[in-house]
Amino acid sequence: MKRKLLLNALLFQTGWFACVFAARQPWLLAVAALALLAHFLWVGRWAAEGRLVASVLIAGSALDSFLLQFGVFDFGAQRVLVPLWLALLWALLATTLNHCLAWTARPWWLGSLLGAVAGPLSYWAGARIAGVGLPLGSAPTLLLLAGLWALLMPLLHGFAALYRQPPRPAD
Repeated sequence: MKRKLLLNALLFQTGWFACVFAARQPWLLAVAALALLAHFLWVGRWAAEGRLVASVLIAGSALDSFLLQFGVFDFGAQRVLVPLWLALLWALLATTLNHCLAWTARPWWLGSLLGAVAGPLSYWAGARIAGVGLPLGSAPTLLLLAGLWALLMPLLHGFAALYRQPPRPAD
C-alpha cells in the first residue's frame, strides 16, 4: 500500500513538472499523459476514479478559465480557456485525492490548510516555469489563490467521497 502511495506522489510530481515545462515544450504533454496512464495501470483504476478525474478536470479548468477572464493569469496570448497543460494538471491532481492526499480529507481543515499553502505555491512556481504572467501582482494573486484553495480542497475531497459511494439503483 505504501508503495502505491509513493508511486502516486511520484507520478503526480512527474506529471506536474511535465505539464508546466510543456508550456514551452509541448511534447512534454505526452510525459504528463503517460503519468496519468501509469496511475490507472499501477495505482488506481479508471472504473473507480474516471468520473472523479473527469469532474475535477472540468471543474478545475472552468475555475482557472474564470480566473483567466478576470485577469488573474496572462498566458501571453488572448485566450478564452486555459491551455491544455494547465487543464491536464487538474486531472493529475484528481488522481491524488484517494491516494497520497487522502490524509487531507478528514478533518476538513487539513485539506483547507494544504490548499491554502500548497495551492498558491504550486501556481506561483508553475507560473514562473511556464512564463505565465500574474497581472494582479504576486502577493495579491497568492492571497486570492490561498482563499480559493482553502475552500477548494475540501470540495474536491467531497467529489472523491461522492464517487467512492456505490451508485444507487434507479427508482
